[in-house]
Amino acid sequence: MLTGLSIRDFVLIDRLDLSLHKGLCVFTGETGAGKSILLGAIDLSLGGRASPTLLRPGAKQGSVAAEFLLPPEDENQPNPTRALLAEAGLASESRQLILRRVFSADGKSRAFINDTPVSVSTLQKLGASLVEIQGQFENRGLLNPATHREALDSFGDYDALQHKTATAFNDWKQAEDELADAQRTSQAAAAQEESLRQYAEELSKLDPQQGEEKTLSEMREWLRHGEQLADALQQAKAALGAEKSVEDAIGLARKSLERQAENAKGKFDPILASLASAALEIMEAENAIAQLGDAMEADPGRLDEAEERLFALRAAARKHGVEVDALPDLCDEFKATLQALDVATESLRKYEIRVAESRDAYLRTASDLRKARSHAAKRLDKAIVKELAPIKLEKAVFCTTLTPLEEARFTGQGMDRIVFEGAMNPGTPLRPLAKVASGGELARLMLALKVVLSRANPVPSLIFDEVDSGIGGAVATAVGERLARLGDDLQILVITHSPQVAAIGAHHWRVHKSAANGGNVTNAEELSKKSRREEIARMLAGAEITDEARAAADQLFRAKKP
Repeated sequence: MLTGLSIRDFVLIDRLDLSLHKGLCVFTGETGAGKSILLGAIDLSLGGRASPTLLRPGAKQGSVAAEFLLPPEDENQPNPTRALLAEAGLASESRQLILRRVFSADGKSRAFINDTPVSVSTLQKLGASLVEIQGQFENRGLLNPATHREALDSFGDYDALQHKTATAFNDWKQAEDELADAQRTSQAAAAQEESLRQYAEELSKLDPQQGEEKTLSEMREWLRHGEQLADALQQAKAALGAEKSVEDAIGLARKSLERQAENAKGKFDPILASLASAALEIMEAENAIAQLGDAMEADPGRLDEAEERLFALRAAARKHGVEVDALPDLCDEFKATLQALDVATESLRKYEIRVAESRDAYLRTASDLRKARSHAAKRLDKAIVKELAPIKLEKAVFCTTLTPLEEARFTGQGMDRIVFEGAMNPGTPLRPLAKVASGGELARLMLALKVVLSRANPVPSLIFDEVDSGIGGAVATAVGERLARLGDDLQILVITHSPQVAAIGAHHWRVHKSAANGGNVTNAEELSKKSRREEIARMLAGAEITDEARAAADQLFRAKKP
């Protein structure tokens, strides 16, 4: 609720501080007194456009501050203003909130929320949750089609269905995201599939083994010195096979010792064992020399084979940027990737099925929501039409239009665009509310809409301008009664020229202009009961207040419903 307004050097206002109240607050004054200036100041504090023309002549800087009292925090009914404050990093436990705008002659301005500098856009978002001005400011509140869906849904009271629709939409979009991720993975793998299969085939054919590079390197070094090694083997073979070979010498020594072994009483046994072992090792050495010699003579091309194999392994390692010993694991990795690609291709179908199922679930729920909205729209139209006749809009037509959206524009709020449309006369085309009428007619149309949607309205303060333009008598009384009804739940500020509306107000301010410092200055004062009687009498009688006018004012007060 707007509790205070502080204005400095704004147009014709020098210095003005107002304390405001809950309920129906009326502002009256002669034409040209500056009532619209108050609206302009409030609009500026809510993020309206700043201009050098707003600065009072002779001043260098002006300011407007609007003070609000937020409702207590309620977990069951979150406050949209507090949510916006939290989003902007301005959350506070205090219920007091001050929106301030400072402007200068160069057209520049600064915006503040509780003395913290903010952007004008942040001020606009926050202001829209606090105050709605009906009259001279277009595309605010219910004149903005963007607010119509929320207004209809609040009136329709089908929160569970809305929540179900939002959940179904989120499930659908999540399934689409998961499908898209799987498709990207599959496409990326498919783009490499041909190369992967070629690499896997090449490595499988090469069949690299762990530690094979070391083995081949050692073999290569052995074979590269084959001639020298063969000569050494031949010489060793010749030495062992000489006329008096080591084997013969060992045999003679054994025979000599064996003849006297019995007499030695076991002393020769260790020697004989060593000679037997030496004979065996000499024989094994001769066999190894023979085998190596035969192998080198039997396969002279082994060096070429070893080098070719080693070079092939190293070339494959360079191609894939790994060590030779990593080739076996790389081959297994290629095969696993190809297998995963086959599995991913099969899984895509599962994702596609889930998308189709979640889409169908959303369409069913959103269709139910559309039906609920259609029923609510009919009830809303009837309720508003019922309010139009008493406020001299009996020929006006109001219609809540539901237009199906393209699938690409479906949201968690459903698959319809909702617009409030109207026509001032039957037979004329329906148009958006902001284009249906202007001035008093539009203000009264919005009043009817607000009366019907009062309990669904999240904005705590409403301001009406020109709502009584061109009407009087019983019609003005009907307008006042509806404003008072709104004031039971909300704060209503209305600028009025109608004594009937002024008399119904719970609080009354008079806006007047006076001469000061060689110029005119606009001011406003809250009226006492006696002052109200005089002001309403002035509104009834004109320049000269008569006793008859005072009596008529008293009659209006007596006619005011409790």
